[in-house]
Amino acid sequence: MRDAGAGSLLRRGRVAAELAWRAQPAAVLGSLAVVLLMGAAPVATAWLTKLVLDNLASGGGGGILLLAAALGVAGLALVVLPHVAEYLNGQLHRGLQRLIYDRLFRAVNADPGLSRFENPSFHDELRLAHEAGQNAPQQIAGSSLAIFQGVLTLLGFMVTLTVLSPVMVVVVIAAALPSARVQLALSRRRARTMWGISSNTRRQLFYGALLTSPDAAKEVRLFGLGDFLRARMLKELGTVNEAERDLDRRTLRSQGLMSLLGAAVAAGGLFWAVLAAASGSLSVGDVSVFVAAVAGVQTALTSIVSQWAGAHNALLMFGHYVGVVQAGPGLPVAAEPAAMPPLREGIELRDVWFRYDDEHPWVLRGVNLFIPYGKAVALVGLNGAGKSTLVKLLCRLYDPVRGAVLWDGVDLREVHPDDLRARLGVVFQDYMAYDLTAAENIMLGDLAAGADPEAIRAAARRAGIHDALDTLPKGYDTLLSRIFFGEGDERQAGVTLSGGQWQRLALARALMRHRRDLLILDEPSSGLDAEAEHAVHLGLRRHRAGRTSVLISHRLGALRDADLIVVLSEGKIRERGSHGELMALGGEYARLFGLQASGYEPSGAAGPGAGESLRTTTPSTRSAGR
Repeated sequence: MRDAGAGSLLRRGRVAAELAWRAQPAAVLGSLAVVLLMGAAPVATAWLTKLVLDNLASGGGGGILLLAAALGVAGLALVVLPHVAEYLNGQLHRGLQRLIYDRLFRAVNADPGLSRFENPSFHDELRLAHEAGQNAPQQIAGSSLAIFQGVLTLLGFMVTLTVLSPVMVVVVIAAALPSARVQLALSRRRARTMWGISSNTRRQLFYGALLTSPDAAKEVRLFGLGDFLRARMLKELGTVNEAERDLDRRTLRSQGLMSLLGAAVAAGGLFWAVLAAASGSLSVGDVSVFVAAVAGVQTALTSIVSQWAGAHNALLMFGHYVGVVQAGPGLPVAAEPAAMPPLREGIELRDVWFRYDDEHPWVLRGVNLFIPYGKAVALVGLNGAGKSTLVKLLCRLYDPVRGAVLWDGVDLREVHPDDLRARLGVVFQDYMAYDLTAAENIMLGDLAAGADPEAIRAAARRAGIHDALDTLPKGYDTLLSRIFFGEGDERQAGVTLSGGQWQRLALARALMRHRRDLLILDEPSSGLDAEAEHAVHLGLRRHRAGRTSVLISHRLGALRDADLIVVLSEGKIRERGSHGELMALGGEYARLFGLQASGYEPSGAAGPGAGESLRTTTPSTRSAGR
């Protein structure tokens, strides 16, 4: 939980007020006016009722019609004003929701790194920030207005009670103080409970999403996972419900006792008023206004305490939103970034050490590597060797814990991440499949160039996916999703692509940046069949000729023409050289290459000729070998 001191709460309240004013100033002003009228209306109604009753008791007079008319107007205000307030609240809610979401996701998107997105605590806080952003600002604003209204009503009825019985003012207020303390204690406990069950709530949503996700549907049904996932979901939901049930019990017990205390005070006051009226100390009108005043003071005090407790809880929860919005970036950005020149010499990793946090082992250990301008460097190694982590450092999604990554001698930490990434074209191993149209899926690689349909088609041709997209029901405008309807009135669901087609689409997205300084291809063909893989790699060889590129693939035949092959193992560079040099060395690369080549030999033997066998195998033969 974030700090909940008075100063912190005041700052959060000020932020919420500024948001409400910026979102809908007219609704805020209108709400203030309505609150003034709604605060005064009950007091006016009580006094007008007293005057009417006293007038009737004394035989009536010419002024009774005027009093009755005024009482009717006050009653009408009590009926109409809540509807006006509800309309203004709706206006404020819509304006606040847009502004809140804009600022929240703008802040999240402003962080150029990945460290927060791979931290479970951040996801807990982000979920609470999202939830608080939906409700907290309006609850704070609404509760503040309701407190203002309650104070106006309270002051009016306290003046009334003071005229009739000053002692009752003290008694009623004294009875309300314990209620205020209880409400604030419950508010703090409610906020702690929400934070405590945040992880359970996220896991509950996660299991629920798996049960309805089209991506998971095949395995869920094939392996019979439905009951297992449902049980997991219900277990997390049970933990959430039990925590909320405990809070509800405490609330019922505490508020029930406070309600009994209030009822006892009201009954005592009514008993006194009846006796006073019987003895002639009070008139019939005095009794009516006294009863209304006692009830009004108690109601106003209860409302003030309840609204303050609600506002207090909202302020506590709003701390998560403020924390996310006002937090600095997880990846530091230089105050005065250095210029990002076009690559002319090369990229150097100088004694780079990296681990994701202090609790985890080192992923990279003292890596020294130079990627020359215009050359292709291939990274080879078993899973977990550090290849994809090295790519994240080249993209500056993380910074090295020790050492530096240099671009023509300039430390990447000295340049703005956006300037660096504008010079990169990347295909990640875990590429995204967006529930958008085919054209939009490619356009996302370069939003500026994506306005040109021909640029999209050219990228698709380079990736070998143009023909498949062109034959879709709506061509490039076909929605690639089975969970949304396409645009238009026909409400027709989209289509889905095969895994290999999605991979080519991701490659096309990266090739929208084909003129960038550095091309990074992390397993660009892992999901392709042998013929498609052969065609893609031929196209990529032509495309990257003379360009600086970093290649990663477990299929070593696709990397053999790289200018430099680097073998990573346990975060260190074990071997480096050309394909021929590494094969002659007879080390780890030669062993891995021989293992793969043996799969294409009828005898399964891998010898010196295995490499040549892999080189000359035709696509159809390779397909049969797999």
